[in-house]
Amino acid sequence: MPKVEASANPFETAKQQVDIVADLLGLEPGMRELLKHPKRELTVNFPVRMDDGSHRVFTGHRVQYNMARGPTKGGIRYHPQVSLDEVRALAAWMTWKCAVVNIPYGGAKGGVICDPKKMSKGELERLTRRYASEISLIIGPEVDIPAPDVYTDSQTMAWIMDTYSMQKGHSVPGVVTGKPISLGGSEGRGEATGRGCAYVVREAAKDAGVRVKGASVAVQGYGNAGSVAANVLHDEQGAMIVAASDTKGGVFKADGINPHALEEHKRKTGSVVGFPGTKPISNEELLEAKVDILVPAALENQITAKNAPKIQAKLIAEAANGPTLPEADTILFEKKAIVLPDILANAGGVTVSYFEWAQDIQGYFWTLNDVNQRLDRVMVQSYQDVHKVAQEHKVHNRTAAYVLAIQRVVDAVRLRGYYP
Repeated sequence: MPKVEASANPFETAKQQVDIVADLLGLEPGMRELLKHPKRELTVNFPVRMDDGSHRVFTGHRVQYNMARGPTKGGIRYHPQVSLDEVRALAAWMTWKCAVVNIPYGGAKGGVICDPKKMSKGELERLTRRYASEISLIIGPEVDIPAPDVYTDSQTMAWIMDTYSMQKGHSVPGVVTGKPISLGGSEGRGEATGRGCAYVVREAAKDAGVRVKGASVAVQGYGNAGSVAANVLHDEQGAMIVAASDTKGGVFKADGINPHALEEHKRKTGSVVGFPGTKPISNEELLEAKVDILVPAALENQITAKNAPKIQAKLIAEAANGPTLPEADTILFEKKAIVLPDILANAGGVTVSYFEWAQDIQGYFWTLNDVNQRLDRVMVQSYQDVHKVAQEHKVHNRTAAYVLAIQRVVDAVRLRGYYP
């Protein structure tokens, strides 16, 4: 499926994706239009008192894309480049991601135009609480459940949960996910994206003709998702991590790297570069390395028509959002490389967010083992569902994932009908 480019309008890209799948499914014009429009959008302009006593007006958005399958779910980002079209596109993609893993959510997204790097903790708290108060009209555990995203975290969610709860007069932990565990967060949420990715790799390896035990793995982007995926593949599945990278460069060791030691090295030095016993490798070289499994967990647009022919991995699992350009998908498909698209491979995060919400609603919390076992079942079933659609339509997994997701949303819309 098409991916957003830096100069492209992301919402136009999202609508093009709907059209491609609508053609495959033979959807009628009215359904196409419905799928290309958000259900609800709220833009708010609000004042925040700064540390110097002055007041600044900030603009924030919250978009709820489709509610046919349940309350909407999606993160809130703080960034200078936040735009309404970006938030619309992200809300659409969240709709499809939730549907791929078959959790009972629609998609939403939020954002505030600000530069959090230039704001104090106090200013960020006041901004968060005021934004939460403004959007409290349309959020709630049965309506729309925010979560962390770019430059927001568990502390941000704690402030939103508290602000919403103060307005209700009682604690409402289910209004957000990604909270601290002491406020109703879930065990396993922090590593859910990487762990879910590793589970899908294990399942897909059977179809790729790869034996995960002893398989060589390269991880581009050794952040949270990449390092957790490496740990799980190494510790629980017996894979061998031979290459890893971050923004400063990469390292390679043919007979394997201890991922935990590498993580500790990065924590101490700020980079994987210089890890003892390894040789340097660039991010570009890492993508083309002779490995069985490649995990792009860094930035978007990394695998292109230029380097796709040189990629030797049999299995590519997108822990990052949008690392593969559309023309590269076609090349990899023709090479019979199996790509696990972002909409599937990194959906472990939203899946465990759903688990967190379910625990909050029940007031009954699960062990880490419970969370991981349930995540395993969801990711395995989701891969099998996508693989089946890919075989039926003779398309690559990315198109298959969108077909599966959009079909599930269409089914829900048709079953519910149009009110009144």
